[in-house]
Amino acid sequence: MGLIRFQNVSKTFARTARRQVLGSHLRNIVSRTKSAEEPFFAVRDMTFSVEPGRSLGLVGSNGAGKSTTLALAAGICQPSAGTIEVTGRAVGLLELGSGFHPELTGVENLYLNAALLGMTEKEAKAAEPRIAEFADIGDYIYEPLRTYSSGMMLRLAFAVAVHSHPDVLIVDEVIGVGDSAFQQKCNERLRQLRQNRVTILCTSHSGDVLRDMCDELLWIDHGQVKRRGTPDEVLAAYLHQH
Repeated sequence: MGLIRFQNVSKTFARTARRQVLGSHLRNIVSRTKSAEEPFFAVRDMTFSVEPGRSLGLVGSNGAGKSTTLALAAGICQPSAGTIEVTGRAVGLLELGSGFHPELTGVENLYLNAALLGMTEKEAKAAEPRIAEFADIGDYIYEPLRTYSSGMMLRLAFAVAVHSHPDVLIVDEVIGVGDSAFQQKCNERLRQLRQNRVTILCTSHSGDVLRDMCDELLWIDHGQVKRRGTPDEVLAAYLHQH
């Protein structure tokens, strides 16, 4: 069973100080020294956990730190401080199609992406018919990816990810993939994974999606945890402030 645990996690990025006295700026030009840099905290001293089989949603304004939190959980970036524990096969739906190659066919990319997600060749071969049926791109699955529309590529990427037998699923706004019929199919597949006790960490701008998908919500503000509770409790508090 999957588990996600953050303990006093911070993530900083260097940035050039925006405010600088004119005299200091001129001296830097003359001496050819670099501008002083100050750290930007995308996430600051964050502690939370998602127990096996539970679903936790993240809410917050743009720039609050939601995407950074998901990237940290997925292992795309490493924390500047603190510890992160993720057990089981973790699959991140963050940048769909990022592991695809444009010159390979859809089927070849299916196997490539499946391998990147930790599936064995045997698992990928068994899942291939279900992935092809779910993506529903017809004979294009045998064509090079460079012939695909962006929507077709995203459909294939989502289909591979949700059929990779994840223990932990990390989702960033992928509910908006494709047309309404495909979105409904995605939602239903995510519900099935939840019923199968897959541990889920996700974010969405849709309150209805979060209520449907999540046991609890975590409100993040300026990289810090502000509140945790039921979807109705947290959304009411968050919307009241905004």
